[in-house]
Amino acid sequence: MAGRRHRLTARRKAVGLSQERLAEIVRVDRSTVVRWERADTAPQPWHRPRLAAALKVSIDELAELIADVGEPPSGLDDRLDYVLRHPGRVDLVTVAYLREQVQQFDEQYEAVPSTLLLASVGQLHGQITFLRRHAGAGSVQRELAEATAESATLMGQLVWDASQRRDHGAAGAYFDQAVTAAQQVQNAATAGNALLRKSYLALYGTGNPAAGLALAHRAAVASESDSQVIAGLAQLHVAEAHAMLGKIRDCENALGLAEHYFGRIANDDPAAVLYCPSQQGRLAGSCWLFLGRPEQAEPILESTRQYLSQQRKSAAIVLANLALASIRQRQIDTAAARLHEAIDVIERTRSGGGLKVVFAAIQELRPWRREPAVEDVNDRLVALMTTA
Repeated sequence: MAGRRHRLTARRKAVGLSQERLAEIVRVDRSTVVRWERADTAPQPWHRPRLAAALKVSIDELAELIADVGEPPSGLDDRLDYVLRHPGRVDLVTVAYLREQVQQFDEQYEAVPSTLLLASVGQLHGQITFLRRHAGAGSVQRELAEATAESATLMGQLVWDASQRRDHGAAGAYFDQAVTAAQQVQNAATAGNALLRKSYLALYGTGNPAAGLALAHRAAVASESDSQVIAGLAQLHVAEAHAMLGKIRDCENALGLAEHYFGRIANDDPAAVLYCPSQQGRLAGSCWLFLGRPEQAEPILESTRQYLSQQRKSAAIVLANLALASIRQRQIDTAAARLHEAIDVIERTRSGGGLKVVFAAIQELRPWRREPAVEDVNDRLVALMTTA
């Protein structure tokens, strides 16, 4: 494996930043951050002040991090192989290595098709659960429970996304496993995140907003004292559930609560890496669509897309929702153009959520299906599904 800037990567994670969030702060694309950490390129001089501030280091300390390009730590794969043969000897170093791998795959989720990650993460999750069954009580068992919760949450996301949001049962079982493991070590933030993910199955999968509302509310209550990020994200989905049910006042109240939580995020929030500014606009825009107000949804969604890299799966959802807003205002050419952009993202990321919203938009375009612009979108969608 080629050399990487391992200390630069470690510093980013130590301050609780994802590659996506760091890219937003420094005002570069996420792929640029990836290249910096891989040591393919170095940050330009004009990027370094913002980068140093984000990482909470001086310019000189940042220069040392950038200059330190080395091989990955040796022996960890061999150590894991040995522990898998002798599971009773699992130790904290091995568990830390497994959790680091889970985190690396988690960082790829938004930009890489889930089908390409599923086998590797499934193997990793299997290794973690196997070692957990053989570990004794104490700190190793606790760390393995944390690792189980993290890997099970990621597996739930991947299974659901890879199935184009159809396999609710398998995804739900993984989220339940994550909640149980997190609760056993009293990790309210991780348990809340898994509960929140489970609410998506009801909201966007089975079409049961009342069940989704209950789960999202549980996630907010469970995490409120430990993570303002999870509590805020959960309130956004509470708001969307209310919107689906046509309850405008409850929706607005929940959006206000989400903003309140986000305004209180501390640097040491355990879920800080899950927050990015686009989430509020993405969910608020969706709420106004559900409430039948596309003219209010459109400017919010248009502003939100400026925050999003076109490499993220969530960008496809925003673009497809923008298309819906255009259709409901009878702006058919604009809707078609936005659907082309959404399909561009789906072709790269295979976003299950984005694809589902695109299909919804195509259904609403049926009265204009003979229009050339709409025919072009339909042809692209057929081609996409043929190569899926």
